Amino acid sequence: MSASNGSVILKVRLTPRGGANAITRLESEVLHVRTAAPPIDGAANRALIDLLSKSLGIPKSRLWIIKGETSRNKTLQIEGLSPTDLAARLNAVFEVDAG
Repeated sequence: MSASNGSVILKVRLTPRGGANAITRLESEVLHVRTAAPPIDGAANRALIDLLSKSLGIPKSRLWIIKGETSRNKTLQIEGLSPTDLAARLNAVFEVDAG
């Protein structure tokens, strides 16, 4: 995670058709995410944005895929969060899943 002009850059490894939609882990500063949606016509990307929006409590309009639209490895920009804020929100997501 890195900061860039009032936003944070997040690397994501997406697994489409991975069963239930879930944020599985953060490993080496790469967030691993599964979606049930297939990688057809942007469905997996939309599912990724929906999942992150709900899980992190931020509007979809503040999330952009800036690199890797057709790849499993993606770079996202999240507006209005610092790396510290994002880390805290991700920790909360992992605590809920573990609970």
